[in-house]
Amino acid sequence: MTTRPWIVDDDSWALIEPLLPLLPLWPERSPGPRPVPDRLCLQGILHVLHNDIAWQLLPLELGFGSGQTCWRQLDRCQQAGLFDRLHRILLADLNAAGELDWSRACMEGSHIRAKKGGADTGPSPVDRRKTGSKHHLICGGRGTPLKVVTTAANVNDVTQTLALVDGIPPVAGRPGRPRHRPDALLGDNGYDSDAYRAELRQRRILPVISRKGSPNIKGMGKLRYAVEQTFALLHQCKRLAVRWERRTELHDAFVSLACSLICWRRLKKAHS
Repeated sequence: MTTRPWIVDDDSWALIEPLLPLLPLWPERSPGPRPVPDRLCLQGILHVLHNDIAWQLLPLELGFGSGQTCWRQLDRCQQAGLFDRLHRILLADLNAAGELDWSRACMEGSHIRAKKGGADTGPSPVDRRKTGSKHHLICGGRGTPLKVVTTAANVNDVTQTLALVDGIPPVAGRPGRPRHRPDALLGDNGYDSDAYRAELRQRRILPVISRKGSPNIKGMGKLRYAVEQTFALLHQCKRLAVRWERRTELHDAFVSLACSLICWRRLKKAHS
């Protein structure tokens, strides 16, 4: 059973529409239904993202086109990196509004089931070795998602430390050079590694990471609450709580769209 359809309002469409020229052209003679307007296709993608329904079950009466049309639109957006660009634009707007906390960043990993297997999947150590993936997230001090990396479920969190840090896009919005490094990076003892601490210091980032076998750093749980809250927001999009896409890049396109939605809601709240 699906919930109400998600509508792309005029304000959000004003951000997305200038990015449409980046999309590759529809094939002149391609199989399947004729494409519907890009705005309706995006609404269909959002409907699948939030309700986690199969593409072929997308209700035609909603006017979003067929599931095949919306899937092809998602593929076009992924090829053009449209949702990554949208995420970067929204981060810059949040930075200009003073809503990004660069004093610290938090990182964490979260397992999800991968129903159909595919790339970047593996036996999950927390789900009886069933096939799964893992989301590795780094967010700002207030919980704004900065970068998400998808790996197999059996990949150790610590191995993705530098991929997360180096994957933060340059964020404009303030005078001076765009910023892409937090002052400090918080992590639990799953990220305990002196080699990675040294790499972070070379990047002028203070590692605040608990050591295995030692008591947790005082107040760490309260500071890291932001990343747990962000994971809860991401997985409210039911399509991200369980992975159905075999192709990692299509799953990551959904992830980037969900991150953009979180940033958009925070931006609207800041301006209200």
